[in-house]
Amino acid sequence: MLDIGCGSGRYMLHALRRGAARVSGVDLSPEMLEQADVELRPFRPLVKIDLMQGSVAALPLPDAMADLTICGLVVGHLENLHAALAELCRVTRPGGVVLCSDVHPIGHALGWQRDFKSGGSHYAVRHTQHLYSAWHAACATLGLQIERVLEPMLDPADIPPGARFDRMALEVPVALVFQLSRAS
Repeated sequence: MLDIGCGSGRYMLHALRRGAARVSGVDLSPEMLEQADVELRPFRPLVKIDLMQGSVAALPLPDAMADLTICGLVVGHLENLHAALAELCRVTRPGGVVLCSDVHPIGHALGWQRDFKSGGSHYAVRHTQHLYSAWHAACATLGLQIERVLEPMLDPADIPPGARFDRMALEVPVALVFQLSRAS
């Protein structure tokens, strides 16, 4: 299992808890990779875990190395969806699965920002909207089959008390999730 934009290692933890024999994670942030290392440490004696710094635009990985490649909420940070999907396809073995998610395009239309707080300051991160038609076109040219598309809604139970958010987020999809398969 390969997690691109792995952050603190959440998806790798899910995979390890479900019996994955090997997980690899790539992230741009050395601080996030350090956090992932801490989170995954209990599994290190049992399975192979590789963490490396790198970009989706040029992954530091060999071709066809993963049965499952996950890229959660990352492609919106990139302007070129086709190039990102080409790299995800390259590192996934023929017959393998690529799972990608991003903020739903409706969020962009509603003016949502990808933001976070750190050290008492508030930051907004640049986000590029990728419409379904762009995903479809990129997948078609790369030999990626769209197996399933999900548009999950925000669950009110997941909202922390006192959280600031657009109430419209309870009425529209908040993410666009693609299950893709790489042609054999």
